[in-house]
Amino acid sequence: MDKKNFKNMWVYIEHDGKQVHPVALELCCEARRLCDESGDKLIAVIAGTLPESEIDKIKDCGIDGVIYVSGTGYARYNTEAYTNLFTVLCRKYNPSAVFVGGTTNGRDFAPRFAARLETGCTSDATELIYNPETTDIEFVEPAAGGKIMAVITIPVLRPQVGTIRPGTFKYAPVGRKAEIEEIHEEVSFPVSEIRTKFLGFTADSFDPELDIANCETIVCVGAGMKNESLPKYRELAALLGGKIACTRPIVDRELLPYKLQVGQSGVMIKPKLYIGFGISGAVNHVTGVDAGKFIAVNKDPHAPIFNYCDYGIVGDMDEVCDEMIRQLKK
Repeated sequence: MDKKNFKNMWVYIEHDGKQVHPVALELCCEARRLCDESGDKLIAVIAGTLPESEIDKIKDCGIDGVIYVSGTGYARYNTEAYTNLFTVLCRKYNPSAVFVGGTTNGRDFAPRFAARLETGCTSDATELIYNPETTDIEFVEPAAGGKIMAVITIPVLRPQVGTIRPGTFKYAPVGRKAEIEEIHEEVSFPVSEIRTKFLGFTADSFDPELDIANCETIVCVGAGMKNESLPKYRELAALLGGKIACTRPIVDRELLPYKLQVGQSGVMIKPKLYIGFGISGAVNHVTGVDAGKFIAVNKDPHAPIFNYCDYGIVGDMDEVCDEMIRQLKK
């Protein structure tokens, strides 16, 4: 396989017919950076219909082109139609890379069409690096239970397919290109051949306290926290108008649910204010935090977390928390 025959980077635009999934916009912005480095064009792939106002958001990310796909089989997500769609399009246009949001749907069909194309697919990447010497994308993702970060490449095969964890990159539109190529494709998949049947839909119960990805203030507790001290950190978070979060050891101790775990193996967060209590500062955790102000509290003055924070407090975490609560209640 001659890699020179494969050009341009694609982003799958996941949507519900009304709104674009945030991860698609995040990926467009990050892929724009990669294309600037590689010289490739950035192409968005949209299946089905989407309001013009949402398409404008995509174009504002600096894309070079859009492939609009019409046809049967896209009214509601299904594995067969979307796997067939990307198999057909990739064989026709030979993209160098295809980035798919690591959602339930994205993780479902991305490895399937990659297998049909006999290429590789990396999963749940949290960083993308373009290597100008090899022209490969280096997909960085947590491995060994989040204890290490693995760098995975697809050095021989094309296209390079990867799913990327939502919230990994910032949605920072760079502006619309003066000219955007628009391609219209009709790729239908017979509805009669869709093996999955839609029986009904029941919305998942939503607890706003578990939605920390978009919270502006986070109070995060780590392995140094005593079990009986958890209520005071909840109180501090409430006084600050924020939410509580944690590291993996707290989840392992079953004190807080997995949805509140921050880091490469949990939730990626971008708060305006982050306060970490009793957290050592493992790479897997701190690389999952992109905070406007990062405050760390730890009794060990040599804790690695002090290398990442804006403000560090050396002291007993419970005593510091108590004082913060006292000051806020004045």
